[in-house]
Amino acid sequence: MSSGSGYGKTILFGEHFVVYGLPAIASALGNTTTCVIEDSDEYELVDDRPATPSYKKEKYDEQVESNKNLYAACGIDVDENPIRVTLAGDLAAASGVGASAASSAAIARALNEHYSLGYDDAKINEIAYEGEKGYHGKPSGIDNTAAVYGGLIWFVKDLEGGLNTMDRLSMPEPVEIVLGNTGLTSSTKQVVGDVRENREAEPERYAKIFSDYAGIVDEAKGALTSGDMKSCGQLMNRNHSLLQDITVSCSELDMLVDVARDAGALGAKLTGTGRGGLMQALTPGKDLQDAVATAIEDKGFTAYKTRIGI
Repeated sequence: MSSGSGYGKTILFGEHFVVYGLPAIASALGNTTTCVIEDSDEYELVDDRPATPSYKKEKYDEQVESNKNLYAACGIDVDENPIRVTLAGDLAAASGVGASAASSAAIARALNEHYSLGYDDAKINEIAYEGEKGYHGKPSGIDNTAAVYGGLIWFVKDLEGGLNTMDRLSMPEPVEIVLGNTGLTSSTKQVVGDVRENREAEPERYAKIFSDYAGIVDEAKGALTSGDMKSCGQLMNRNHSLLQDITVSCSELDMLVDVARDAGALGAKLTGTGRGGLMQALTPGKDLQDAVATAIEDKGFTAYKTRIGI
């Protein structure tokens, strides 16, 4: 029996913009997906992760494709050498927390151990990226990087196919956040494709939006590393407005953002694919975190309390 794990993540700044070579900032969460691999008489995938209703069903075909990519990247034939793959952990399988990347990283680590492949973290990250292709088509690479390495990451995708820029950032101390779950699941491939089509149809408008975002993420880097959470929250609010402009938010996300801000959050925005999935709220201090989580739950939504900068 062999095991592996992958971190969940939240994209603090830059979802969608990162696909086009602009910087993004992601943070691993204190929640992980685990994978256990055992030899078996036949191939079997057991998914025991906690999940948003319908998430596993809607993502099943993509999960199958992802796992095929992972096995192929490791040179493993599960038909000739059948294994039982069991996914679990305390990371909810939901849109926006890097669930697919966490599972890809966990499976890659477990395969590495089970077959004594001798991969280092850089290679594990490459393998996890192949797994991400099953879910996202042309992933940015930020989710799997956070899932493998953890911590706080400044990420820039190399659009020429070379090495992506990945710089580790640090915060003075971990900070509490709240994730609000819309309960909706969207297709990352579909949403990313829609943004691409809209950008091609309105190049001047989108150029202005992308330019505005570039300024936001530069300011956010300084705010996070200096511990200026008030400025960080304001920048999150501005980032959410731009995500609304490129049509990746939805009424449920916008409502959760408003609820969090009204309850005292320093800032709030969608995180991840959008059009469902999760909203994140910056809530330094346990009391503020509890207050925002309660406000979200009072509206009938699920709230997750966690920390960034760990």
